[in-house]
Amino acid sequence: MEVHDWLSNLDMPSSYKPFQVTEIKFKGSRKEFFLNNDNIYLEIGELVAVEGPTGGFDVGHVSLTGELVRVQMKRRKTTLDQVTKKIYRKATEADVEKWNAAKEMEWETMHKARKLALDLRLSMKISDVDYQADKTKATFFYTADGRVDFRELIKKMAESFRIRIEMRQIGMRQEAGRLGGIGSCGRELCCSTWLTNFKTVSTAAARYQNLSLNTLKLAGQCGKLKCCLNYELDTYLDALRDIPDRIENLDTEAGYARHQKTDIFKKVMWFSYQGDENWIPVAAARVKEIMAMNKAGKKAPNLKEEAIQIAAPVVVEKSFDYENVVGQDSLTRLDERSKNRNNNQNKNQKNNRNSNQNKRDRVPGNDKAVNAKPQNPNQQRPQQAGQKGPQQAHQKLQNGPKPQQAQTPKPVVKAEGQQAVAGEKKPDQNRNKNRNNRRKNNNRRNNNNGSDNKPAAE
Repeated sequence: MEVHDWLSNLDMPSSYKPFQVTEIKFKGSRKEFFLNNDNIYLEIGELVAVEGPTGGFDVGHVSLTGELVRVQMKRRKTTLDQVTKKIYRKATEADVEKWNAAKEMEWETMHKARKLALDLRLSMKISDVDYQADKTKATFFYTADGRVDFRELIKKMAESFRIRIEMRQIGMRQEAGRLGGIGSCGRELCCSTWLTNFKTVSTAAARYQNLSLNTLKLAGQCGKLKCCLNYELDTYLDALRDIPDRIENLDTEAGYARHQKTDIFKKVMWFSYQGDENWIPVAAARVKEIMAMNKAGKKAPNLKEEAIQIAAPVVVEKSFDYENVVGQDSLTRLDERSKNRNNNQNKNQKNNRNSNQNKRDRVPGNDKAVNAKPQNPNQQRPQQAGQKGPQQAHQKLQNGPKPQQAQTPKPVVKAEGQQAVAGEKKPDQNRNKNRNNRRKNNNRRNNNNGSDNKPAAE
C-alpha cells in the first residue's frame, strides 16, 4: 500500500537533519529499508540502485523518505541497527536496461520451472518469479497445501538457469495480491492495492449479514472467503443487539406463526401462518414481548392485528422536455423522404427516356411526335396529359407517310387508389388480351403503310 507523505509540503527547521533511512519498493508490493549514507537527494518514484540481499545490486522505486520512514519502522518493529543494506546511486541507463532485460526473462523462466515441477510430480504451483536486476539470483514464489520436498527441483533449476535459486512459499491470498486482478465489485483487488493485514474470515460473518451461503459468490479469486465480508460485520453486530435471537414459532390465537425473514437495520421481522402465503411484518420490540408472553404460558393476539404498515417506495418518474434547438426534423421523416425521392427519380428517368425517343421519331414538316406505342383499351387506365389514345394515333398514320417506329414498352400507370408493386405479375387473361391488341395494331399499321406507298393521283 502506498503511504501518503503528508509532511512533504511542510518546511523543516534549518537545523533539521534528514533521516538517513529510505523505504524502497520492489515487485509484488515488497518493501525494504535502506541506508542513505551519501545523503543523495531522492524523490518519491525515482529509480535507485541498491545493495542486493546476497551481493550484487538491485533496482527499485523510492516509496517513502523523511520522518515518515521512522514511523513505518516503528510500525514494523524494525530498529535502526537492523538496517544494513545501502543505496548505491540513482539508477543509470545501463542499470535500467539490465533491469528490464531481467524482467523479460521472468515469464519464460516461470513456465520452465512449472514444467520441471510437473516432471518431478510435485504437488506445488509456481505462481511468480522475481529476478534480481543483475541476473544473479531469482526468487520463485509457490503455493502448496502441505510441505514439499523440492531439493531435487532446485538442483535441476540451478543447472538449467545458472543462477541462485530461492524458493518462498506464500498463501492463496498473497498469491492473489501479487498477481492482481478485478473483483466481482468491478474494482481492483483489495489485497493488491491497500490491504496488508489478512484477517481470518469465517462463514459466521455471512450468517450475521443474512447472506446466502453460496461458496461461489462468497469466495474471491484466491478461492477463500472474501476479505470484504469483515468490513461491515461490526455494524451488523451492533444492530443485532436489538433483535431477538433463536426465534421459535410464536403461539398466537390464530395458531403458530413461523419466522420467515428479518430486516436488521429496519428492525422488522416477518411471520406467516401455516396455509397462508402472506407474510406479516412485526416490529422486533413487539416480537420480544410476544416471546415473553409465550414463556409465561399466554397466547398472543393475532399477528395481523399487530402488523405494522410499511410504506412502499414511491417511484417518481421524471419527465424530460426536449426542444428542437438545432432545427432538424425526425429521422423517420427523412427516411420517408428518401424513399419518395428514389421513386421520383425513377419516374423522371422513364419520362426523359420516352421524350428522347419521341424527339428522334419526329418527321420533317410535322411538329407532333408519332406515338406508336400500343395501348390496352381493356385495362381502362386514365390517360396522362399529352398522351393520345390508339384511335388518334391511327388517324395520324392515315394522314401521311410516316416510318414505322420501334416498339418500346410503355410505363404502366396504375389507377387512382392503387399502388404499383415492383415485380407484380399480371394474370394470364390480361396478357393474352394485350397480345391480341398488339397484333391488331400491327396489322392496321402494315395496311396503312402499304396504301401510303402507292403513288398519289395528280
